[in-house]
Amino acid sequence: MNKPPQGWPRITAAVFYDDAAKAIDWLCEAFGFEVRLRIEGDGGRIEHSELTFGEGVIMVASTGGKSTRPRPMPCKSPRALDGANTQTLSVWVDAIDEHCERARAAGAKIVEEPATQEYGEEYPSHRTYRAEDPEGHQWGFMHRVRDARAGRAN
Repeated sequence: MNKPPQGWPRITAAVFYDDAAKAIDWLCEAFGFEVRLRIEGDGGRIEHSELTFGEGVIMVASTGGKSTRPRPMPCKSPRALDGANTQTLSVWVDAIDEHCERARAAGAKIVEEPATQEYGEEYPSHRTYRAEDPEGHQWGFMHRVRDARAGRAN
């Protein structure tokens, strides 16, 4: 199996917004993403973008609109689907409580407050919270609190 290009993880999510330009700015302010690439089309429409968070990358683009593909991708914002989500994006962060407060201050709807998830000593323990962005995408943030007990694989 060939390695992905430099700077790309093996798996990357693409997220679509009705107002992708506004979403990109918000994701950077609220969650700490950084813009690596931003391609704008007619009227400021975001045709493609790449946002990084540590070594992670997500792509953000506008819903609907033009495509040179024989069968355009049927991409919609949760806003257009009565808030329905088909995915939750999960991100590892260093300081979960501080990250949550940053997101809250930027206007994120905190769906689940930070809490520690315990599954027994033989499993790792995580502190997590879940937030919703202005168009309804769900984001889960995680921080490892404790590794699994020795002798058990993570």
